[in-house]
Amino acid sequence: MKKILQELIDGNISLDKAEKMLKTMQIAELEDFAKLDAARDLRTGFPEAIFAEGKNDQELVEIIKNCADRGRVLVTRLEGNRYLKIKENLKFLHKEGFKVEYNNKARILLIKDSEIERQGKIGIITAGTSDNPVAEEARIVAEEAGCDVLTSYDVGVAGIHRLFSQIRRMLEEDVKVIIVVAGMEGALPSVVAGLVDVPVIGVPTSVGYGVGTGGFTALNAMLQSCSPGIAVVNIDNGFGAAVFAATIIKQNKN
Repeated sequence: MKKILQELIDGNISLDKAEKMLKTMQIAELEDFAKLDAARDLRTGFPEAIFAEGKNDQELVEIIKNCADRGRVLVTRLEGNRYLKIKENLKFLHKEGFKVEYNNKARILLIKDSEIERQGKIGIITAGTSDNPVAEEARIVAEEAGCDVLTSYDVGVAGIHRLFSQIRRMLEEDVKVIIVVAGMEGALPSVVAGLVDVPVIGVPTSVGYGVGTGGFTALNAMLQSCSPGIAVVNIDNGFGAAVFAATIIKQNKN
């Protein structure tokens, strides 16, 4: 972008030519299988994330390589066995100074060349241990967005006495938003929202028996909550919850 603007200032290109070059640089096309949004980080404050499911290994490696040329890379829903298969093809990242981290529980591959400026605090609570993978996805994404994260796992309504001290700790630490991850009947976000004065983001998970299988019971319960101040994201969408929480943090900072 700086090079194009300098060319315009020096009179080497016309205004129309500069406009066309700036528009086309925002999209990077990889053959016929991907069009990368190269300007998303500048436009929204968060880079384009690569959703691993539905892409073959060769396509995934090519997309990662191209994104790495622009800085941070975040790959979601990348199973451990797939990461091991493509790991050898990503060795060049270490030589170029990138830090490569893979979290097996969250199924996230993180590639970065610098640390992000810290902006504020987010709390993440889970109802049960089975909800932790979704919470870990949210944690890693939130941290990569520049947020400090306080976590408290396995404090659901089946043993609600475990919850209160954890909420108090988060409020004392001045968290600006709390992500609550729950499956089964999805009651925990309603309880939390009834106790705090900060926004609550409910994340239903696909954990449950019978009618709870697939997460739709938890989703409907969160949408039907009688406690105000809850936003609800899609089933198992820790990524979306974290990006929304980080957006709230940035608004508070501004």
